[in-house]
Amino acid sequence: CVVVCCVSRFCCVLVLGGRGCKYNFPFSLGHASDCQSVWSLVGTMFALRRLATRPLLAALDVARTGAAQCTPRRSLSTSLSRQGQDDPTNYVHTLAMRGPAFPDNRPAPDEVMFPEYRVLDPTGTVLNPDEEPQLPPEELLKWYKTMITLSQLDSLMYSAQRQGRISFYMTAYGEYATHLGSAAALTMDDVIFAQYREAGVFLHRGVTVQELMNQLFSNEQGHTKGRQMPVHYGSKKANVQTISSPLATQIPQATGAAFALKYQPEEACAVCYFGDGAASEGDFHPALNFASTLDVPVIFFCRNNGYAISTSADEQFRGDGIVSRAAGYGMDCVRVDGNDVLAVYNATVAAREHAVTNNRPVLIEAMTYRMSHHSTSDDASAYRGNDELELMNKINPIDRLQVYLQAKGILSDDDIDAYEQSAKKLVRSTFNAAEQLPGPALSDMFSDVYDEKPLHLQRQEQQMLEHIAKYPGEYDLSKFADHVKPTK
Repeated sequence: CVVVCCVSRFCCVLVLGGRGCKYNFPFSLGHASDCQSVWSLVGTMFALRRLATRPLLAALDVARTGAAQCTPRRSLSTSLSRQGQDDPTNYVHTLAMRGPAFPDNRPAPDEVMFPEYRVLDPTGTVLNPDEEPQLPPEELLKWYKTMITLSQLDSLMYSAQRQGRISFYMTAYGEYATHLGSAAALTMDDVIFAQYREAGVFLHRGVTVQELMNQLFSNEQGHTKGRQMPVHYGSKKANVQTISSPLATQIPQATGAAFALKYQPEEACAVCYFGDGAASEGDFHPALNFASTLDVPVIFFCRNNGYAISTSADEQFRGDGIVSRAAGYGMDCVRVDGNDVLAVYNATVAAREHAVTNNRPVLIEAMTYRMSHHSTSDDASAYRGNDELELMNKINPIDRLQVYLQAKGILSDDDIDAYEQSAKKLVRSTFNAAEQLPGPALSDMFSDVYDEKPLHLQRQEQQMLEHIAKYPGEYDLSKFADHVKPTK
């Protein structure tokens, strides 16, 4: 056993130990050399564990319940009802924390877990009428229609990638409630930092399906002008920053934006979406630590969908999900049923009010499930079975909202068919329009970096044009906007 104690102006928390063990080890993060020594120590401890004839720390008689009682000091859950925590179907959400959620893998009765806020049970029934948000029917129908549109979009674009018509795609099957419930609780002054599975946030804030399609096809009307992979959306009018491929880079960026918003007259906050996998990245700690110490209005919205690509949550960490980490940063937090759109809405409303009123960060962990592959580059059947998918499909957010709307008399069977046909028509028509447009102009490769194009970029552009002119048969220029021949 190796024990190291470091004293510094900066510290981080590494959670080490086996299932049921939750030990916090503080390490110095003052300099890069300190980080290297920390990870060297981790490697040494891992090697010692492999060589040991008995589990590391087995001689320490530490009660599981005692270790599990380290919960955040402040929780927004205390202001939200915990109705439904004893629901017998609640165990399905343990998948996003501890591996496959089957009855024989339910948490031990004596294990203390952070509560999960709900408004609707898995069948779409309101658990506590006092928690039901009083929203106009047209707003609830907007959420439902957007979910249906997203489902149609995911289905068509996944197939289109398989046919080679676009290069890449990521679906959000099963996670739509996290999009709509959170987006509806925000204002247009709030600055959004998305990851790559929040298309519903864009649609709710006024981005059209056609605009998303143009980006997916990287055509001349796509706002990224072909410089980004598909699903890397962004929108100035919707106040959503353009998505980046590197994982978790948006988390410290959101903290910085929130620091600026703190000194603006508008009551606004930054909202950062990320997955449970991103919470294992090195950007996560400094972002949350700075947010807390600088007292900035930011909501860190974690979609815990159970998997970081092929790595399940129980292989990522042994702690109680992501929300339990809030204690280390002294920030408020709430865990919410991510497939309950009403609960997500209530939780985000409470989080935003706290953030902008007190200039304090809030961590939301939405427990949901990724129903499809990580992306078109992934095959989820290699690491999970159909029995798991069938179980988790029972808490599909679309079905849950649909049952709720039908019970309130807002939605009929005829409406359901009509909305599905309308969404399918919209998605297919925008698909056809986007596919027929040419790609961006070749000159766009050299624009938008500087206000005035510098000499070295002018020379590079000229060299490119001379090269193409020298080998005209090697390049098909008809697909680019500045070389399309006008039709007669």
